[in-house]
Parts: sequence; structure tokens; C-alpha cells
Amino acid sequence: MYDVIFIGSGHAAWHGAQMLAKAGKKVALVEANKVAGTCTNFGCNAKILLDGPAEIIHHLHHYHGIGIEDTPAIVWPALMNYKHQVIDPLSDGLAHMLAVDGIEIIAGHASFVDPHTITVNGTQYQADKFVIATGQTPAKLDIPGKEFTHDSTDFLDLPDMPKSIVFIGAGYIAMEFAAIAQAAGSHVTLVEYGATALNGFDADYAAHVVSEMQARGIDFVFSNAVASVEQAGDQFVVSTAQGQHITADYVMDSTGRVANIDGLGLDTIGVDYNRQGVLVNEFLQTNLANIYASGDVIAKTIPRLTPTATFESNYVASVILGNEQPIAYPAVPTVAFTLPRIAQIGLLPQEAELENCQVYEIPCGKLMRFQAQNDVHAAIKVVVNAQGQLVGASLIGDFTPEVINALVPVINDQYTAAKLATTIYAFPTHSGVVLPLIAKFLA
Repeated sequence: MYDVIFIGSGHAAWHGAQMLAKAGKKVALVEANKVAGTCTNFGCNAKILLDGPAEIIHHLHHYHGIGIEDTPAIVWPALMNYKHQVIDPLSDGLAHMLAVDGIEIIAGHASFVDPHTITVNGTQYQADKFVIATGQTPAKLDIPGKEFTHDSTDFLDLPDMPKSIVFIGAGYIAMEFAAIAQAAGSHVTLVEYGATALNGFDADYAAHVVSEMQARGIDFVFSNAVASVEQAGDQFVVSTAQGQHITADYVMDSTGRVANIDGLGLDTIGVDYNRQGVLVNEFLQTNLANIYASGDVIAKTIPRLTPTATFESNYVASVILGNEQPIAYPAVPTVAFTLPRIAQIGLLPQEAELENCQVYEIPCGKLMRFQAQNDVHAAIKVVVNAQGQLVGASLIGDFTPEVINALVPVINDQYTAAKLATTIYAFPTHSGVVLPLIAKFLA
């Protein structure tokens, strides 16, 4: 009998498991795949490693004509070997760390028998409380030829870069991977059902990312619904309902992700869920009081990100240990690691008028540090409420991952103009240039 069993072992699980184990609870994790979950093994970590050379090439392109003419080529097989060297040991490393903390890892797929019992590989395990932390899994269009399409896990393990790729969809995963593939020498086409890319980010900046990608030779087919994928010799033909036919060596279905709840036995015990995931209350409890959920598997509007999953995992552990405060999410920054980068925190500029807020844009391209890197299109839109507080920001440019993190405390701690103006920043840095300028718009 365990105190708590987490179903899953990613960031939505193991952080909270550690907290509980260190508090003296008997804890286990059930994992059907590799310990540490999607982000560590098949997602964020692998993506950002493979993105590294593409980012460097992107930076070098800014210097074309002003000091650098030639840019290096990505040797994909060597890069993939390096990815395996870095990523492959992480799962065993985390498993060892958890074992040191006294956390048991149960290998296999869990299914509920009753609210206090699961079965894994024919063996039953009981616990006082459970945390569903199974994340999401890639969705797949139900179309003829879907068996010829690949998902993000496949792409991040490609031994060789195909000469041509079609990405179905133009969300942040497709856009990030398209940038990597193009930098590695592939001819890339994105087919998107809607009329725009990167929904959820500022529309102007998203459109600019598309323009820059098009300038590098990436093709976009908007307002087209993929109807089928057919094999044609060694290649594949992607056909749309609108009559487009695109031939490529590789097809990736990047139309989204869905909650990974199949086979968990939620119907057996009566846990409520919908198409977005498991339904929880303000304490991340399901409708069964002893069963919680954490991470991407939750039906929620908060961005499904690794830091959010970690935050929820730690919160669930605190509730189990006696915390009686409902979860209170801070503003959550989101970065799409496209080339150029694009980021968002808080209110979008498009939402400002509805919330009685003002939008101010800072064109950063000619400011020191940005100009030094010739990042001429870099910009920030800040959203300021009637009280003179920063409540949102949209960013574009190579600097965005750094600067958006600097804006997190400005929003969450409601910094005033005086607070920003009386702070000394490292120089010359992107955030050190931007933050004093933002102070001019605050109360």
C-alpha cells in the first residue's frame, strides 16, 4: 500500500514525487515508456539541442554583407549522434536519482480497477491517493494514408534529414521543426487548415515569422485541409480538399496533441474528462477526491508547458501534505523557438482594448545590442492596464527567450516605474536595454 502513486514520470510527476518522498511518504511512479517523460526524452530537450546549429546559422545570416559571407552546413547524422549522447542517459539518470530518494518505479501501463487500485502488467497496486500525470500524445488526422505520416517523436530521431518534408499544420511545433529542417538542407512545405500560423501569439509578429521563413525558401499553403497521403514510389503525395498536391520524401502530422488517457480505466471508476483532458477543481482534484491530475493531461487554458507541469506537480504534492490554498497560476511565458523567435506573456495586444488597456510598441532593432547583432526587426509590444501596470507583452527577435524571462517578475510582482528605473542591469544585454524603456510606460 502506497501513500501516493503517480501515473507518469515526467515533470508533471517526479518533482511532486520527490517532495512527498522527502516528507516521508511512500511513493511510486508508473511509467509505460521511458522514465522522465516526453519533454526529457522525446520533446523539448531533444528539440532545443537539434535547434542549436540552426540558431547559429540564423544569427550568422544577420551578418551577411557586413562581415560574414559564408555560413556552415549542418551535418545531420553527426548532430543526431550528439543528441543521443546527451539525451539518452537522462532517463537512467533520473531513475537513479528517484531511487536514491526511495521512490519506486513501476514499469508498464496503469489502469484503474477502483479508486484506490490500479493494475500494471497483471499486478495490482493500491494507494491512498493517485496523481494522473500521463501528459499528451500526438494527434493524427483520420485520413486515408495516415499510416504514412510521422509525429514529433519520429522527427526528433531522424538518422538522416530528408530532402523534402511536408508539415501538416502551422502551430509552434510545426514551425519550430520546419526551421530546423530548412537549416539542415530540407525543402520544407507547411500545409495549414487555417489562414494564419502560430495562433496564440501576436498576429503581426506571427505574420513576420512566416515572411522570414518564406524568404528562406519555406513554402506555406494556407486555408487548405489535408485530405489524403499517398505513397508514390519512394515519396509521398499530400493532397488537400482544395486541390493542392505536394510531393515530399517525408510527411509529419503536426496537427496537435491530445490527452493521453486511453486505457487508464477512467470510465471504470467514473473520473470526469472531456476532449481537452481530465477535469479538475481549483485543487487539481478530479471528481474523485483522492485522485488528482497534473500537467498536460489536465483540461485547462493555462499554457501546456514543462514549467507549468512542474509547478502543478509541486502544487499537488503540497496539497497532499496539507496545503489548503487553491492553485494560483502566475503569468506564464511562452516561447516558440522559431527563427526568428517569438514569445508571449499575459494579455495579447489584440485583447488590450477589451480589458481597457493600452498597447505600446518598442522597435528594438536600432537599439544597442540588438543593432550589434543586426536584428533589425526585433520588437516588443507591451500591454499596460489602467493602473499603469504591465499585464502583457509580445516579443519577436532573437533575444526573446532572454527578455521574456526578465518580464516575468515585472508582471507577477507588479513592478512600478520607480522599481525598474532604480535597478542596475548588466550591460550591454538585451534585457538591460529594454527594461528601462518599459519603465516609461508604467505608473
